[in-house]
Amino acid sequence: MSIAGWLLKKAGWKYEANTDIPAKCVVVVAPHTSNWDFILGELATRSVGIKANFLMKDTWFFFPVGNIMRALGGIPVKQGKHTRVTDEVVEAFNSRESMIIGVTPEGTRSRNGIWHKGFWHIAKAAHVPVLLAYIDYSKRTVCIDKEYPISEDIETDIAGIKDYYKNYIGKHPENFITE
Repeated sequence: MSIAGWLLKKAGWKYEANTDIPAKCVVVVAPHTSNWDFILGELATRSVGIKANFLMKDTWFFFPVGNIMRALGGIPVKQGKHTRVTDEVVEAFNSRESMIIGVTPEGTRSRNGIWHKGFWHIAKAAHVPVLLAYIDYSKRTVCIDKEYPISEDIETDIAGIKDYYKNYIGKHPENFITE
């Protein structure tokens, strides 16, 4: 057992994968209501040898924390400005043999019913599947559960993905909105 797996188990958590994880994919992770979600996700994926990239607010990328975040696979995202993050991630997918990127569409740990749609645009443009993963505090489980077949209708897909997550419990359930 890896150190990450041992730590996850020692904390009383388990990791499950109910689907094959392709070499290239976007993994949507929710609910995201605590900084512990990041730690649990890292432990879970690393426990089975997966190193995923992730998008994170650029304010976390200060010295020396920024070096650690980049080494873990972090990609800084500037908030409140028009950026090329989607294009850059698509370019990264196109230039690599493998890439898994975890995205929290809520974009914040605070209560937010308006989910970011960049993951959908990335998956469409890079021609990679979207996998749905959850961190459920009531079951103490981190799970990459299933592929979500995205369509040509972003609004229907976002509504369907939100609906999928309605039964999962975050650390702070009052901050998770799927409506």
